[in-house]
Amino acid sequence: MKNNSISKYNKRIFHNFHIEKEGICTKVLTINYFLFNSHFPNYLLNFVNHILSEDMPERCLYIATFSEFLQSSPSSVLGNLVSANHGVDLTSTIEAWEGEIQIMRNTLNTWKDEDAYIIFEYSIPRLGKRIDVVLLLQGVVFCIEFKVGKKDALQEDLEQVLDYALDLKNFHLYSADKPIAPILVPTNYAHTTENIQTSPYDDGILNPSITGEFFLKGIIEKTLNIARRQWSPESWGKQWVISPYAPTPTIIEAARTLYENHSVEDITRHEADKVSTDATIDYILQVIRTSKERGEKSICFVTGVPGAGKTLVGLDVAIKQSYKDGEKDKENGAVYLSGNGPLVAVLTEALAVDNQKKCKEKGEKKNLSDSRREVSEFLQIIHRYRDNMLAKIKNPVENGILEIDPSKAVEMEDTGYGEVEHVAIFDEAQRTWTHERLANYLKRGGTYGNKLKVPNFPVSEAAFLIWSLDQRKDWAVIICLVGGGQEINTGEAGISEWIDALNNHYPYWKVYISNKLTDAEYAEGKVNQLLRNNRNVVFSDALHLAVSLRSFRAETLSAFVHACLSFSPNTSRLYQDVSQKGYPVLLTRDINKARTWLRHMARGSQQTGILVTKVAARFKPQAVNVLAQGDENAVHWFLEDKTDIRSSNYLEEAATEIQVQGLELDYACVLWDADMRCEYNRWAYYKFNGKNKWNMEKNEEQRKYMLNAYRVLLTRARQGVVICVPEGNSRLNSEGFPEDATRLPEFYDGTYNYLKGIGIKEI
Repeated sequence: MKNNSISKYNKRIFHNFHIEKEGICTKVLTINYFLFNSHFPNYLLNFVNHILSEDMPERCLYIATFSEFLQSSPSSVLGNLVSANHGVDLTSTIEAWEGEIQIMRNTLNTWKDEDAYIIFEYSIPRLGKRIDVVLLLQGVVFCIEFKVGKKDALQEDLEQVLDYALDLKNFHLYSADKPIAPILVPTNYAHTTENIQTSPYDDGILNPSITGEFFLKGIIEKTLNIARRQWSPESWGKQWVISPYAPTPTIIEAARTLYENHSVEDITRHEADKVSTDATIDYILQVIRTSKERGEKSICFVTGVPGAGKTLVGLDVAIKQSYKDGEKDKENGAVYLSGNGPLVAVLTEALAVDNQKKCKEKGEKKNLSDSRREVSEFLQIIHRYRDNMLAKIKNPVENGILEIDPSKAVEMEDTGYGEVEHVAIFDEAQRTWTHERLANYLKRGGTYGNKLKVPNFPVSEAAFLIWSLDQRKDWAVIICLVGGGQEINTGEAGISEWIDALNNHYPYWKVYISNKLTDAEYAEGKVNQLLRNNRNVVFSDALHLAVSLRSFRAETLSAFVHACLSFSPNTSRLYQDVSQKGYPVLLTRDINKARTWLRHMARGSQQTGILVTKVAARFKPQAVNVLAQGDENAVHWFLEDKTDIRSSNYLEEAATEIQVQGLELDYACVLWDADMRCEYNRWAYYKFNGKNKWNMEKNEEQRKYMLNAYRVLLTRARQGVVICVPEGNSRLNSEGFPEDATRLPEFYDGTYNYLKGIGIKEI
């Protein structure tokens, strides 16, 4: 704490310090300090600075027993809040705190002698927000969200306080077995919830209550009466506030936190023993430091199971490399690149909207277009980066060799002819294009706004990207985030294309990779074999993420999906393991039952959606429409709320593997069409001719993409999935022929019987 932060609340006579030490919010000293006539004593300033210089987590802005809180003056409590807050203290925020403090003083007197605690502004890192007030009273965790001065209760506000309760239940260790009571308090609300009810989900979260400020005490009393009948009261210590907190953010939540705070602290499951994202990030940053010190060119391959946190690792490395002490590092920056258009569009819009909103809250004016432009400097579609380098080459290419055209580019002392970033992170690097696909694309002039035609382009996309970073004269690092079995489109090269380029054209590049890549999903299991003659290879287990973060209820989900798709004898055992860990995988033949289940399961702002493969064709009879191509459609599908018909939550439009790869839902329905069928304990692959017939797909590469599509869809849900295998149409027309020959029951029955035979429960 520096002098400017000590005096920022400069209109109060009393200045109070609230300091978190060892995870516990502690009031260290209260100084009667008259700001206009006194100077802060140096010995006290040094004392406070000494304490604050230590590494202390920030879980809340204020904590006290009820007795301590009620005995403190309102200005003292407010001073603690202001002193502990590291953000901008807006007048509206201070006024809201003043109102909340007074309401709680009027409410809690009945329990002043209880072993109970009040907490203001408790941090919920996964959501990037703080709970206004938490009460720990008689074994119950009360989450209270105030809307000071409001007279109406809005759905979004109720979802907000319910989200807090769900987050504590799922990720806060000392709340897992406690009853949690979410309460929304629009202070001028003229009504109150009459009946406090336990939730039908039987997870200890009570149904949210709504009340005005004058009825809050009554809501607490009613809740305690319910809790006494359901749960045993118990004493509380200060341990609750420092409870291990193990969140698993959605990629959108994580990206927002990273972009705004330039840090990944507290948003991942640091307490989980098997989760290695921290070790992976540290390893990559060390590779970057070593490459800079030695003037080397290096490439890291980060691999992992679906949902293991590869994208999160990449985003965190990009942020840490691009920002130092909260400021943009123009000398050693990184760029985050992805060929996944929907992912880039969704993340860019989410970050831009959130950034504009936060600027508005601070009283700053900022256009959404300006926020989008700022985000796009850090997060780019890979084609944009590639086209910048294409504009510098000699065209046409001569003798199959890429060369810089000096008339098109300026050579810099360190950068050479390369781009300004030293570090490039390529998300879903397995999806970079083969030489054939890229050459055909450039031959016709491209489709992403690039009209530059390059006939006879000589290399694959992976080789060209390495060439691009190799143009730097000093040092460079490429981080490839690779998903096993995630190639889902024609012309996607996989990890082997990168290795081939390194072996044949860039043998002087340092290669960092895991030595565990023996599964068939990675270059048919031949990664080590492909690299055996490369003398610049360094193997490290830190570069493989084996535990799923997405499915926090069942870390073995990806293993189950892999087993299911490969007809492994372990499938039933893995299914039981997933189910026992609280992750429901269910089966139905009725899409309406699936919709009902999704709507029942999702609470607060939890997101649901229907998923189909891009090859699926007979989904309209299920009253499902496939989301139209175009990144803006994916943006609406993922980011709009439950009141918008474009939202995934409406369960009318289904997204494909192309639109959801890298992103996620809370609960999903996978609509399994006749494109991939179980026949005689193997998968048979079919494509619809667009009119009246399914034709067998014999191309091995296309069949791999179709299998991977179901792998992607089945691993998109964080908390549960229902698989809908339609019954088909068994009816005959008046002439005795099938009413719909494109949806015969035998097209679906084999798949349904296989999944049911595994033991998947039916709804």
